[in-house]
Amino acid sequence: MSSTTYPSVRAAAAPKVRSAHAEASRSGIWVGICTITMSFMAFLSALYVRQGASADWTHIVLPRILYLNTLALLLSSATLEMSRRALAPVSGSEVDSVAVRKGFAWLSGTLALGLLFVAGQYEAWRQLAAQGLYLATNANSSFYYVLTAMHGLHLLAGIAALLFVMSRLLLVGNRFRHSTFEATTIYWHFMGVLWLFLLLVLRTKL
Repeated sequence: MSSTTYPSVRAAAAPKVRSAHAEASRSGIWVGICTITMSFMAFLSALYVRQGASADWTHIVLPRILYLNTLALLLSSATLEMSRRALAPVSGSEVDSVAVRKGFAWLSGTLALGLLFVAGQYEAWRQLAAQGLYLATNANSSFYYVLTAMHGLHLLAGIAALLFVMSRLLLVGNRFRHSTFEATTIYWHFMGVLWLFLLLVLRTKL
């Protein structure tokens, strides 16, 4: 009797373990997103207070490369979504090699676009510096550098997560966890939405 009971118990427990891991990943990423949101809200509140208290607040001309950077980031969300769809057939016990190759290719595109965005942001800094606008030049430039640097650092964390997912997919595709990938996808899309909001603030307030 025991020889037939234990396998069924293990089979029933496996989905519960995967479900628990998925719930933990989802909860963790949303806690992180809430924390990041509150951090940016604190800086934006300081920006509004500083602008309201300043009698000589002037606006800076944003480098046009920011719009190309925005396009790259939006395209990276699209390629990531294509990867998510391609990897949908891949389960924890079976591997669809075609799906893995397609998913990995789309992930590589997402990674390249993310790195292009970071490089573009650095180029925007260089262009501002060429105009004589540095971190300590005035309040406007200070907020610009701080806000874009914070976003860039958080996006680098997303790039690290993408690299982790790609390594797991490439090396141990038969143990690929969709929960980790889903959490990374949510975080990456959030970075895109956050940047669009920041770009609006930069255009209207700085």
